[in-house]
Amino acid sequence: MPTSPEEVEVARPARFESYRYLGDKRTQVVYDLDLTDDAGLADVIDELMRSEQFAAFAPDTLFEARNRGYRPHRSIRAAEASEGAVG
Repeated sequence: MPTSPEEVEVARPARFESYRYLGDKRTQVVYDLDLTDDAGLADVIDELMRSEQFAAFAPDTLFEARNRGYRPHRSIRAAEASEGAVG
């Protein structure tokens, strides 16, 4: 449930409703499911789920994904850069 008007409910792949980060084992790229719609990655995530070559992380953090050798998708880097410019 959104906690503020700016937050939006994002549809997540089945079995991943409670996860934010999803990795692609083939490319070692991690995706932020909160950015899927804004970044136009729905088709990429759908294909990743069909391939069954995905990874979830515990704890579900970008730090843990990086710790396992995954590189953030450019949409994550862009979001981080825009947050840095604002804050």
